[in-house]
Amino acid sequence: MSETGTAAKRPGTRRGTAREKLLAAAARRFYADGVAATGIDTITAEAGVAKMSLYNNFSSKADLVRAYLDARHEEWLDLYRRRLERVRDGREGALAVFDAYADHAARAYEYGFRGCGLLNAAAELPAGDEGRAVVRRHKEEVESLLAGHLEELLPGRPGEARAVAEHLAFLLEGAMARAGLEGAGTRLEHARAMAADLLDRL
Repeated sequence: MSETGTAAKRPGTRRGTAREKLLAAAARRFYADGVAATGIDTITAEAGVAKMSLYNNFSSKADLVRAYLDARHEEWLDLYRRRLERVRDGREGALAVFDAYADHAARAYEYGFRGCGLLNAAAELPAGDEGRAVVRRHKEEVESLLAGHLEELLPGRPGEARAVAEHLAFLLEGAMARAGLEGAGTRLEHARAMAADLLDRL
């Protein structure tokens, strides 16, 4: 999660409310240090709010984690929508998904880029945790967006469009994992180039 824009803006909240401060602090600490390693006291201290403020806004740490995951998903969707404004066809739409991931990787992170914050968090959560379901839905939505663009590119060939979308989703996730390990978005640039080449061959 980036230093700015970490917490999704919620209707009915003012800039700098306790909820937003807590979400922003949690986003920084969860991304930099991990979910399990980040305690409630660390989050409230960084947010500059009383511990009771956390429980006034979130029922538990698990609830805060889910809010963080939701906010990160919305943050990525915002980057994708901005990219989509310049898209002219299905090919460019599919590549906009890769560009949105690259945009996320290029943001200012306190201790450097560590890969997909959603997957990083999911890796720490137990099987069956609702947070893992949030991450799964995000990844499914990304693949669905790719499929939509590919259906535009391959009219009348929905099966092929879905298969290529899955292929591109795997390419994107693999690139994101390597980029996180290397602390830079270079692998995402390579993945985009590979995706563009594949799309040109359809």
